[in-house]
Amino acid sequence: MTTTLKITTVGNSAGVVLPKELLETLRVGKGDTLYALETPNGIELTPYDPDFAAQIEIAQRVMREDRDVLRKLAE
Repeated sequence: MTTTLKITTVGNSAGVVLPKELLETLRVGKGDTLYALETPNGIELTPYDPDFAAQIEIAQRVMREDRDVLRKLAE
């Protein structure tokens, strides 16, 4: 999907209006947060917080590796 976006003035700042179709593709709406990530291919817009995703990955690894200890603690 290729979409052309135009930068517009919003108060003293600049902003971009995202078309309805793009919002649906990202599964976001008014009031949601988007993250702009710099990648080798340019800027990626995503609704997923990369820091939170990294924390979840670490937690899942700990739960896998220490499953028996966590089970004992839960008793």
